[in-house]
Amino acid sequence: MTQKQHPIGTGFTAASTTDDVLKGIDLTGLNVVVTGGHVGLGLATTRALSEAGASVTVGSRDPDRAAPALAGIDRVEVVRLDLLDPPSIDAFTARYLDSNRPLHVLLNNAGIMGGPLLRDSRGYESQFATNHLGHFQLTLGLLPALRAAGGARVVNLTSGGHRLSDIRWDDPHFATGYDPMLGYGQSKTANVLFAVDLDRRWAADGIRGYAVHPGVVIGTELGPSRSEDGRAVTEDQLRAMGLVDEEGRPVIAPDRGLKTVAQGAATSVFAATSPLLADVGGVYLKDNDVSPLDTPRPIDFGVDRDIPADVVPHAVDPESARRLWELSERLLRG
Repeated sequence: MTQKQHPIGTGFTAASTTDDVLKGIDLTGLNVVVTGGHVGLGLATTRALSEAGASVTVGSRDPDRAAPALAGIDRVEVVRLDLLDPPSIDAFTARYLDSNRPLHVLLNNAGIMGGPLLRDSRGYESQFATNHLGHFQLTLGLLPALRAAGGARVVNLTSGGHRLSDIRWDDPHFATGYDPMLGYGQSKTANVLFAVDLDRRWAADGIRGYAVHPGVVIGTELGPSRSEDGRAVTEDQLRAMGLVDEEGRPVIAPDRGLKTVAQGAATSVFAATSPLLADVGGVYLKDNDVSPLDTPRPIDFGVDRDIPADVVPHAVDPESARRLWELSERLLRG
């Protein structure tokens, strides 16, 4: 379990940006899908990959809303994709497969965080259904295109929040005792375990899996700009957590995990493109390198405090990864 999770010495740091990790890399002719690639970290990722020459398909619940954000970015199209709606996912994958394009990179970037208990039409808890199951269905549906690439990568955006919860094997959908941040933590653990077992299953086909922690980026649509009940976090609360300064400006301290958008998106882009990962897969990445394995400890926001985000054992356990894959297949069957 621990063998893969050790830094490989990439030469990049927490402060490296998308421009830094893409320097000298030409993505001309490569096809990429980015879920939620029209906002926040996803938009920065889309823009960076396009500027390096890739053609990018952005999946969005509302293409009309996404289109203005993507205006002026070359080789980008936006297609409707609702990760909570299985028929929408099937329609997206069918459309892509009908185009007969290989898929070189699938970046499962979209996600939700916190909020009141919501369920999809199947009764599944919304964070687990959106962040994990929707992407699981999407990835399986796009498998023929990934195989056709002759070498592809699947990148799951996770979070140091995986440390909050293992998979709730007996009650993944919170029939009782719902806690929004435990729900978020479970979904982020699922993102990592999915990458671990995907790599085990598909590496022989040239498809590698990665899970990426971007850091804490203030100003995106995902928390910590949201409180645990889904309401916007106040500036005073952000200040108390050490995330904004006295003037309300985001604190940028990459070594503490507090990043700009370009720094936060860098590890996703690194995972998607770096030749340094050619022989590495099934790992959790942080700060543009493989994360070391850490001992579980509380996440404690506060001024001048480090925010622990290295991967912990429950998220990279291979037996748990196999078990989650099998559970996910059953859940998709209903």
